[in-house]
Amino acid sequence: MVKKQKKIEDKTAEEKILAAAKKVFTTKGMAGARMQDIADEAGINKALLHYYFRDKDKLFEVVFMEEAQKFFPKINAIFNSDAALFEKIENFVNEYIDEMLENPYLPWFVLNEVNRDPDQFMYKIWGKDNLPKPGKFLEQIEKEVKKGTIKKIHPMHLLMNLISMTIFPFVAKPMMIRNLRMNELQFSQAMQQRRMEIPKFIIDAIKK
Repeated sequence: MVKKQKKIEDKTAEEKILAAAKKVFTTKGMAGARMQDIADEAGINKALLHYYFRDKDKLFEVVFMEEAQKFFPKINAIFNSDAALFEKIENFVNEYIDEMLENPYLPWFVLNEVNRDPDQFMYKIWGKDNLPKPGKFLEQIEKEVKKGTIKKIHPMHLLMNLISMTIFPFVAKPMMIRNLRMNELQFSQAMQQRRMEIPKFIIDAIKK
């Protein structure tokens, strides 16, 4: 009974810490966040925080791995849905922008993990037997090309265009904010506008 109660208390404490860490990381970034900030946000002392998570890097990994594990299956679901091609493009952009605005440091985490150990990252996200499945989306593009509803385009390039146009502004956010003299609100507003701009640009480019 005592062990069971201890497990419940540990789970509650970890959930509280992870929620606090996500808020601090999202506000201050990896570099700007301090363990003391996270402890204060969670309402615990720093020693207890270190008991559950030994350092900031580990905590950052746990927070954003959890977000990645929730997010990427949603993209798989879009690719494998029965929606029309143009609707999938719109849904993809909306899902990505929602996620990036809520978790702006997720792209950096993903890029770092992919460059460090792509196989291990894919395993953590998808498991051993469940990999990303863009095949149905790529086949759908080929079918639309053959039907003559869209211009001839290699499905891989359309997918790359869709991903890069959606993700790049978030990856390059510090540069864009600095060079375009934007503040956080202006950047967020610009990304909201891209919900319509990206699908329109891509659809206008490929439809006949």
